Amino acid sequence: QVQLVESGGGSVQAGASLRLSCRTSGRTFARNSVGWFRQAPGKARQFVSAITWSGLYRKYADSVKDRFTITADNAKNTVYLQMSDLKPEDTALYYCATGPVFDQRTADDKRIYNVWGQGTQVTVSS
Repeated sequence: QVQLVESGGGSVQAGASLRLSCRTSGRTFARNSVGWFRQAPGKARQFVSAITWSGLYRKYADSVKDRFTITADNAKNTVYLQMSDLKPEDTALYYCATGPVFDQRTADDKRIYNVWGQGTQVTVSS
């Protein structure tokens, strides 16, 4: 059974940076997608970013595209989310998930992802 484990969350001040990691225990496929989502208390889970394991294709939510960078390291079976210039509105539980072959039209749709991690908390104070 494929498992995903997130790490790297924490409590920081606004303007700080964090790097989240998502490690999979399963086999990686170059064209398949890995997504990051986040969920704040009382709000729906929202898309943050997605990438193929090959690293060739990426997608970002408009709210993060100038501040966050997603990368994939196949040798380590790990996807990273580098977050810079963090804002209080970035506070949420961050999840990673794996999905099917990457498609720019649907990479932000949480319904296509079938394996999810347990999440890592990011708290940004002003």
